[in-house]
Amino acid sequence: MNELVAVIILIVIFIIFNNLNTKIRRLEKEISDLNHKINKAPAQSEVIHQKISAEETIVPQQVQSHQTVPEAIKNGGENEEIPTPAQKDWLTPVFDFLKQNALTIIGIFTLVLGIGYFVKYAIDKNWIGKTARAGIGFCTGAGIIIIGHFLRKNYTAFASIITGGGITVLYFTATIAFREYHLFTQNTAFVTTALITAASIILSYYYKSEVLIIFSLIGGFSAPLMISTGQSNYPFLFIYLTLLNIGMLVVSFLQHWKSVGWAAYIFTTAYLFYWTNESPELLSITFYMISYVIFYLFALHDYIRKGILSTSDILILAFANFSSVLGLLYIFDTLGYEPPIIFPLIFAAVNSILLFREYGRKNSGAAYSVFAGLVTSLITIAVAIQFKTHLITSIWAIETTLLLFIWKKTGHKIFKTFFYILFPLVMIAQIVTWTEYLGATNFNIIFNPPFITSSFTIISIMINLYLLRNKGIDSQEKVNTFFEDLITVISYGVIYISFLLEITYHVSEMPWSAIVSIGLLFSIFYLFVLLLFRKPLSIRGDIQAILIYLFFVLITLNTSVSTLPVITAVLTKKLHLSFYVLHLLQWIPFIYVCSRIIPSSEFHKARISYWILSLALIISVSCELHHSYVLMVSNDIPHSYEASAHFNILYLPIIWTVLASIFIYMGLKKNIQEYNKVGFALIGLMVLKLYGYDVWQMDNISRISAFIALGIILLLSSFAFQRLKNIIRNMVDKKGKSEETTD
Repeated sequence: MNELVAVIILIVIFIIFNNLNTKIRRLEKEISDLNHKINKAPAQSEVIHQKISAEETIVPQQVQSHQTVPEAIKNGGENEEIPTPAQKDWLTPVFDFLKQNALTIIGIFTLVLGIGYFVKYAIDKNWIGKTARAGIGFCTGAGIIIIGHFLRKNYTAFASIITGGGITVLYFTATIAFREYHLFTQNTAFVTTALITAASIILSYYYKSEVLIIFSLIGGFSAPLMISTGQSNYPFLFIYLTLLNIGMLVVSFLQHWKSVGWAAYIFTTAYLFYWTNESPELLSITFYMISYVIFYLFALHDYIRKGILSTSDILILAFANFSSVLGLLYIFDTLGYEPPIIFPLIFAAVNSILLFREYGRKNSGAAYSVFAGLVTSLITIAVAIQFKTHLITSIWAIETTLLLFIWKKTGHKIFKTFFYILFPLVMIAQIVTWTEYLGATNFNIIFNPPFITSSFTIISIMINLYLLRNKGIDSQEKVNTFFEDLITVISYGVIYISFLLEITYHVSEMPWSAIVSIGLLFSIFYLFVLLLFRKPLSIRGDIQAILIYLFFVLITLNTSVSTLPVITAVLTKKLHLSFYVLHLLQWIPFIYVCSRIIPSSEFHKARISYWILSLALIISVSCELHHSYVLMVSNDIPHSYEASAHFNILYLPIIWTVLASIFIYMGLKKNIQEYNKVGFALIGLMVLKLYGYDVWQMDNISRISAFIALGIILLLSSFAFQRLKNIIRNMVDKKGKSEETTD
């Protein structure tokens, strides 16, 4: 019953298709007749017009010396810009092809699946044997190719996809006949797939179809996987791939098909990397070098003929150099051979020949910049490898810089896009590099593999930030994008973490309190350096304000929280007193930031900034004096508790009163109301603390001393404020009188 239904459906589909085909042919004939009539009418009118113009012509052609000149030429052509066609995105042709041929691709894919399901159904019903199944597959593939052959004149793209589908059927049939049915040996299967590949490449060249040769290459590179038995015969495999790549090179030279080279490069590199990882051996070096030469010639085809390098050529030059260096260095490193830097130096020498060629031609264009960038990058990789850096991290970091450099010189956004793709991989590789600190012992200071690798990454990052600073090639405008801001933040974060991990590793045997304090102290100085060089680093004003806020937070944490365990460690003789003196170095950047950086920044655009600055100063001064007092008068932990309580009751109100007076004085002098508010708020807090708690904890002598000292300070402060107010009032009066005199 199911078979009868299937036959009926096929008959109905055939009838519908036949009717549609008849209608389409009728429409094509009508359109052809209309086109013929339309083309004929202008020809007749043109003949009539020529006759009329010939009769009405009075002045001979020699006398007509006057010709119509465009207005722009009359004006000397000044201030006129010749419109240039907009450069299309490199993905536009791909998307256009997919939009126009999506149904065809889906259709041929569905047809292949339908044939496969039909054959499976026939097998399940025992209608055909193994040999007949393979024969049906080969005949079906050949039939589809023949159909594509007859359709190629009028429907080029459609015929190419149809032919590619037929080639796919042939590949899968050969694979199934070998792997599932065991109809022939592996050698026979390989020869069969090789013949299919050769025939498809010849058809591609004959039809001049770039789509078809992509199908051919995919099948050719997939053939070894289709007929694989699990036994690795890499020399035979790469001899086959080399012959396939040479055929690719010849076809791409004859037809100038860039996509062919890219497809071959991706598949060949994947095979080489798999072989390198699975079974690194010296023989693979030969195939790396052969592949390098093939793809280098492919990339330089236009350069040799016309002296130009397209975007595609530059990309494959960069990727071929770096992928070859990566694989070859991995082989040497795994096998323990020396010197590994020979390969990047050889490739640098090859590119140097082309660089000197450009230099001799006095040409400093895109090609010169590309070869200069490649030579510099390869030499840098050689230096990095000589210092035993992490291989992948160093190569990827240097490649990101090369991509940005080429983008800067050529203006092609594709290089910047690849930079965005590669940058996260560099960050992942850098994180893997940092893990080498875990469990490591006896690393030298600075001259150790993780930090040397980080150093090359840092150098690369700094160059990247410099190249990203000017967003346009000829434009002076700087447009900050989300991705570039994110990359900038991540870059400074990588620099920070690299130094922090190096410092932490070398102080890891110290008490935990010392490690935390050193980390905070380094963080403070790192932010200070960023703020100090904010103009050369082109740090925006809003980012500067955020850095200053973070700087004050770290200062407060380091003074109030992390220093207490340090004092305990000093009193228990776990740390020397000089460590606490080292901690006092934070006041150098603190004073500089407050006195020099903040006045020239956008920090005080918000009123809350005055409160944050004041709070950081109050907490830092109070805690620092507290810690110093405790260390001076205490010999052990119990005495430190008593000294701390005595300081909080007796000296802390005095300190707050002095600070409050300073804030009020600054507020009056600079006419900043927020400082006045801070000062009076601090006095109010001090009074509440003094009369609400401290006075009940003091003895009589301390109470008398505190009240006398605070009274004197308050009176002197009040007297100073009155004098300051009088001075300000006199200045205002004098200014008013001078203005009246002038009037």
